[in-house]
Amino acid sequence: MATAYHNLSDYDFNSVPDASGMRFGIVVSEWNSNITGALMKGAIDTLKKHGAKDENILVQTVPGSFELTFGSAQMIKSGKVDAVIAIGCVVRGDTPHFDYVCAGTTQGIAQLNATGDVPVIYGLITTNTMQQAEDRAGGKLGNKGDECAITAIKMIDFICKLK
Repeated sequence: MATAYHNLSDYDFNSVPDASGMRFGIVVSEWNSNITGALMKGAIDTLKKHGAKDENILVQTVPGSFELTFGSAQMIKSGKVDAVIAIGCVVRGDTPHFDYVCAGTTQGIAQLNATGDVPVIYGLITTNTMQQAEDRAGGKLGNKGDECAITAIKMIDFICKLK
């Protein structure tokens, strides 16, 4: 979590398992693409730093953040991925739309995690301003995409250790 004391891109490189045999899905919202594109790039770059191969990173887009749950579920059903990173950005506006989209998406991703065998990593940025989103998409607070990639690698490793 980004705070004044923690940068989203700071982590111990050596604590992350080798990702060379892992398969990743990334579902990216097209809405606020200036933010989601930067988050996606951060995730892909970090996956590759840890050995993930291009052919093992499947990227698909959905129109908005609310569709991340459906997109993630379909990617899981494909059987082509060991984890899914769901990337979106919702910036608060003047109506309650923000609350509904954020709550629905969060609940949907939580449901996939609670009932499924493939981890879905929560990469939805929910902010009050566009500046706050920019700060978390490669700005002064790092890149949430980096954090999501590390989480995906560690969750796949977690599952592998249980088998």
